[in-house]
Formats: sequence, C-alpha cells, structure tokens
Amino acid sequence: MSSTSHSSPPQSTASGAPEQKMAVAVLMAISVCHMLNDVIQSLILAIYPMLKTSLALDFAQIGFITFIFQATASVLQPLVGYVTDRYPTPYSLVAGMASSLAGLLLIAYASTYTAVLVAAALIGMGSSVFHPESSRVARLASGGRHGTAQAVFQVGGNFGTALGPLLAAFIVLPHGQRSIVWFSLFALVGMVVLAGVGGWYGKALKLQPISHAEEREAIAALGKRKVAKALVILVTLTFSKHFYLASIASFYIFYLVHTFDLSVQSAQLYLFLFLGAVAAGTVIGGPIGDRIGRRRVIWWSILGVLPFTLALPHVGLFGTAVLSVIIGLILASAHPAIIVYAQSLMPGRVGMVAGLFFGLAFGVAGIGAALLGRLADATSITFVYNVCAFLPAIGLLAAFLPEMSKPTRKPAEGKSPLPADSPQNLTS
Repeated sequence: MSSTSHSSPPQSTASGAPEQKMAVAVLMAISVCHMLNDVIQSLILAIYPMLKTSLALDFAQIGFITFIFQATASVLQPLVGYVTDRYPTPYSLVAGMASSLAGLLLIAYASTYTAVLVAAALIGMGSSVFHPESSRVARLASGGRHGTAQAVFQVGGNFGTALGPLLAAFIVLPHGQRSIVWFSLFALVGMVVLAGVGGWYGKALKLQPISHAEEREAIAALGKRKVAKALVILVTLTFSKHFYLASIASFYIFYLVHTFDLSVQSAQLYLFLFLGAVAAGTVIGGPIGDRIGRRRVIWWSILGVLPFTLALPHVGLFGTAVLSVIIGLILASAHPAIIVYAQSLMPGRVGMVAGLFFGLAFGVAGIGAALLGRLADATSITFVYNVCAFLPAIGLLAAFLPEMSKPTRKPAEGKSPLPADSPQNLTS
C-alpha cells in the first residue's frame, strides 16, 4: 500500500509536464505576438516627424492622430472583453491582427491627413480585439502565477513599442514612408502564430472549465463599497500613469530636438532607451507583485517615480537619458499589478477588466496627446514637461487600496495554493 502511495506523485508530475510545457510555449507565443502587434502600433508614433514635414501638420494635428488611434482602441476594448467573457472566440485574435495589417498598408501609402487617421483607426481596432483575448490566454497559461504571466505578456508589447522607434530610425527614415510596407511581414507572422494559439485556447477552454463561485462569495464578503472604491482608485492611478507616459511617447523626440538640438535619428535612439526601460520595468513588476503583493508594487511604482519626473525638465542631455530610464523602470512596474489586482476584484470578468484597463490606458494616452499637443502649440514643449512632472503625485491614492497578503509559498498537501491576488487575501 505504501509503495503505491509513493509512486503516485511522480506519475502525476509526469503527466502534467507536457501540458505545463505547452502552456509556457503558448505564453511565450502570445508575448511575441504582443511584440509584433505593438511594433506596428509604435510605428505611428515613430514616423510623426516625417508626417509632420510631409503633410505640414501642427502639434495639435499630431496629437489628434494619437487620439484617433488610442480612442478607437479605448472605446472598443472593454466591449470586446465583455462579449468574449460571455462567448470566448479563440480565433478573433487572428482577425484583430488582420485589421492592424490593413492599417499598416494604408499608412505606408497615405498621402493625406484623412488617410493617416483612417489607418490609425484600423490599427486601433486591431489592438482592441487583441488585448482582452490575449490577456485571457496569458491567464489560462499562468499556472496560478498571474502577475508573472501578465508581465511576460505585457513585456512583449513594451519591447515592441521600444523596437518601433529603432526600426523607424534605421529603416523608415532613410528609405521613406513606403518602406513601412515591409512591416506587413510582422503582421502576417503574427496571424500564423495566433492561429496556433487560438487552437490551444479553444482546447483549453473545454479542458479547464473555470468556476468563480468561491471568488464571488469572497467579493460579497469584502463588500461592494470597498470593491468599488478600489476599482475607482485603480482607474485614477492608471490615468496618472498613462497621461504622463503620453507626454513622453508622443513628444519626447520633439523635446530632445528642441531642447538639445539633436537630429531626429539620434532622438529616436533616446526614445528607444526610454521604451526599453519601460519593457524592463514591466518584467520586474509582475514577479515582484506575485511575491510581495500588488498594492506595494503599485504604491512604490507610481508615487516613487515623482522625484525623478520633477527633476527631468531641469537636467542636461545625459541627465535626461538617465532619468528617463529610471522613470520608465519604476513607472512600468505598476501595470501588471494593476490589471491582476482588478481582475481579482471582478471574478469571471478577465477579458472585460483587461479591456477596460488596456482601453483606459489607450484612451488616457490619446486624450492626453491631443490636450498636450494643443498646450505645446500655445506654450512650449518644455512647459508641457514641467506640468506633467506633477502627475505621479496622484499615486498617494494607493494608500487607500486594501492590502494584499503575500502569496503562500508552499501549499498544504492535497490543497491548491491560493493566489496572492485572490479576494480571500484582501484585508482592510
């Protein structure tokens, strides 16, 4: 009898190993596709100087391009997430990438401002489909480490966003707007990979029926008022984070050219440095949140960046490069924690929450770009950076989020571990 009981665990481990390897492969695949998706998106921002010259645009028009792209993604993402929570559609990921492909081809040949806006809207629609469903895929493949999985998924996007300006500097700027058409290969590769991910996703939904009864009971015990307050705080923190990031992403190149007399190509490299730091911060934030709790990461990330944002407009070129890296590292670490925290507060609404917060991020960035563009036209880019430097002070609201206990390191025998972001672990 004892020999039988001792032989059971290895057998279980062996049978689970191929499934775990497949889940890791799917997580990496969805992260790579996130990279490809966001390379396409970041090309819009990266070619702003070229569009400004060729179409004789002012800063307000540049900001409006960002607004159209971000607003399209922002409005549709929560709706897509809500629908797919009820009716999961594994192969919608391929359709989303196809929309981005259409927008990419259009912007490569756009000769009017209207064509650029339509192209931005198509890429925004592709993003609105991609993010909620792929976030759910990442959670399914997480093995319970939701923060780490969300970070792996998001870092693909951050790396793609960072790679866009670099590719623009060495490919698009030297060879012209039509060279963007070569990036359609990225979209085609993404569609092939996402077709495979969609197949795994469909099977996983059948093999892993998920019950949220316990989580819903815990949320009921926590109280609707406390849950609502936490969600409002998370939305406000996301606003401050992404409004500030909009000032960097949309106008950093112009700031460097105006303030330090850099060439556009050199300024693209500095933007790549900042966006690379954002990618690194995302990777760091997910696992740390799994270990020490989401609230601590959110608090440290958004409020902790304040001294550096205040100093940024007052330093030289080297100081700007160093501070932008520090800001990117610290600020980006909050996003995986915010999304996983919010998903724990709304059981069974993984797609809608991901869509809401990704959509909010896009929407805030879009509105921020449009408003900041007008402010820059009326004053100066330097003035914009001085005003935005105070936004992270909103991070003080993180003090009112319910505390999260540390994750259980070693589950008791015969019981599944309770994830750190489970509602049962929320305390006042």
